[in-house]
Order: sequence, then C-alpha cells, then structure tokens
Amino acid sequence: MYFADEPDHIIQLRDTLRRFIEREAPREKRQTWRDAQTFPRDVFARLAELGVCGLTVPEKYGGLGQDWVAATAVIEELCRAGLFLAGPYIQCAFYGGGNISESGSEEQKAALLPDAAAGKLMFAYGLSEPDVGGDLASIKTRAHLDGDTVVVNGVKRWCTGADWADYIICLVNSDPDGQRYRNLSLVLVPGDAAGITRHELTHQNLIYTNSFDVYFDEVRVPADNILGGRDAWNDGWRRLAGRSLDVEKVEVAAMTFGLAQAAVEEAWEYAQQRRQFGKPISGHQAVRHELVDARTKLEACRHMLYHAAWLVDQDRPATVETSMAKLFVADTAVEIGLTCQRVMGAYGLSEEFDMAQTVRDLIGMPIVGGSSHMQKNNIANRLGLAE
Repeated sequence: MYFADEPDHIIQLRDTLRRFIEREAPREKRQTWRDAQTFPRDVFARLAELGVCGLTVPEKYGGLGQDWVAATAVIEELCRAGLFLAGPYIQCAFYGGGNISESGSEEQKAALLPDAAAGKLMFAYGLSEPDVGGDLASIKTRAHLDGDTVVVNGVKRWCTGADWADYIICLVNSDPDGQRYRNLSLVLVPGDAAGITRHELTHQNLIYTNSFDVYFDEVRVPADNILGGRDAWNDGWRRLAGRSLDVEKVEVAAMTFGLAQAAVEEAWEYAQQRRQFGKPISGHQAVRHELVDARTKLEACRHMLYHAAWLVDQDRPATVETSMAKLFVADTAVEIGLTCQRVMGAYGLSEEFDMAQTVRDLIGMPIVGGSSHMQKNNIANRLGLAE
C-alpha cells in the first residue's frame, strides 16, 4: 500500500500547507523567529484554522478523525520551514490530541479534545529528570493521593514549552514501594498550578521555544487529572509505552525527515546558483555525487517513515518498525545534513542561510524521543535476540 500514490486528500493537504508556508512563514520571518527563539502565536492560530490539529482527534470529539499518515505529512511539510510551526503543532496535536485520545478518560476526552483539535490547547512533556535520561522507570518525582487530590513533588528536565503549555504531562512515581513499571502514573498538571517554578535551559537545537527545569513543590491537582482517570493510578507506564510511544517515534522521524529535506533543497538550489571555475558547482562531479547521495538517502528515509506511519494508522503492531524508522531516519539525516553543509562550504556555516540551524537541529535528532542506542536495544529485544 505504501508504495502507491498518496491519497488525494494528502496531496491536497501538502499543497495547502506549502502555500500557507510561502505566504505566512517566508525566510525573512523565520530568521526573526530564530533570533528571538520563539514561534509566532498568530501564525500558528491561522495554521490551526486549516483544521490540521484535528487529524489526531476522533470526530466524536471535534476532530477530523485520526489519520496518522496525514498528520505525519503535516509535520514533514512544516519542518521544511524549520520547527517554528511544527514544534507547537506537535505539542498540540500529538502531545495533546494524540495522548488524550489514546489514554484519556471519557471525561478528559470530552473536556480537552475539542480545544486540542481547534489548536487552542498546548501540552508539554514532563518525563525526563536531571538524574534520569532514557531510564524513565527510575524517575524520582513523587506523587501521592490526598483524598481527591494528587500531590506532586520533584523536578523535571527538558520540559519544552513549559512556560506556555496549558498542561504538563507529568510522569510520577506513585508507589515508591511498588513493582517497577507498575508504580508509575501520568498526571495532567496545569502549567499555572501553584507550587510550580521554572529554570530556563539553553540549547542550540529546537529553538522554536525554550526548555526548562520544572520544580514541583507540593503541587496539588484534582485526582481527575490522572491521565485515564482515577482507575489509571499506577498504570502510567502502559499508557506511556504503548501505542502512544509508536506515534511519538513516527512524529520525531517526521520532524527529522522534514529537516533533512530542507537541507537537501537548500544545497540543491545553492549548487546550481554558485559558480566556480566557469560553471555551477553542481556541474562538478564531486558536488553532483554528494547531492545524489543525499537525495538517495532521503528517499530511503521517506519509505521507512511512511511505512511506519501507515502501520500505526492501520493500528497494526508497529513497535519494531517505528523504532527502525526513528533509528534510521535520525542517523541518516545527520549524514544528509553534513553532506549538504559541505556542498555549501563556508556559507553552510553562515547565518545568512538556513543550513547552519538545520544541521544543529538534525544533530540532536538521534537523541530526541529515545536515543539511537535505545532504539537498537528495543529492536533487539522485540526481535528476540539472545542476551
């Protein structure tokens, strides 16, 4: 199926998004957003009016019906213009719409999904911690029930957009004496809850916004804010590591693929305009071969990505394929970006072009959303490789 032509609705979606980017996010505007390390709220609001945030939300709750292939295409197209619109789109449609649709209680779905589908509700992840990277089951942030209230204490690291998110999806240890993986819960903590403080972190990639250490000091939220409802207490790992994780791997691979595509497009155009030794540098065999290698790797990434997205969309088992896609696309995209930067020479390091930032973004992608080594371990385990 995934070797067939794209459905008409996705072709039309891509065309709409490309015209939107050309009109609303030209390069000069993106440079301004990059310098300010922010995203344009007004432009995102107009993007949401296209309905794209509803692609992860069932029609019953105000969405367009879940279409993970189409939502993947949205990320790809937006990332060709950097992360300034793709980042908030993911934090709305995937962190919010996807997770609540998959794991929320009926009450949470009814209350939150219509606004997520309309692009009016933003979410941040509160998963990692200062002493905990990929080993999320070892988190130290604690939560306990006090009647009808959840009380949260601890600190989360790399909470992207925690200063403007409506909710932080916070992974907590909810039973310190419980069995590993069965002692975790996910709690929807309002971003403006009393007892929250933030410390800004610096980073050179994903600069559509800032990331933070978020400190929770006796933060109290209703027990109804447990993701999945009160019956989901101590059931957070299953909700985190199930289908939602497959979706996240596709989402990160889509980001990476869109960025890699941007790198190839910029180098491809530059090589035909830049002249050396009496002809465009694209006429020199060394440059031609570099660009063709990059295009070939890009097409391999496309097939890996959309195969995984199709499996998720069909609700088929996809843990191995999504890990493979995330692993292959992330690692290969770094090679693509560095190749394209070499083609542009010194201009590939200049802020006059997009390439320098694109490469910085790409270099981080083998880490984001589960490192490449974690993906390899996951694939080996799932395929039964003896230890």
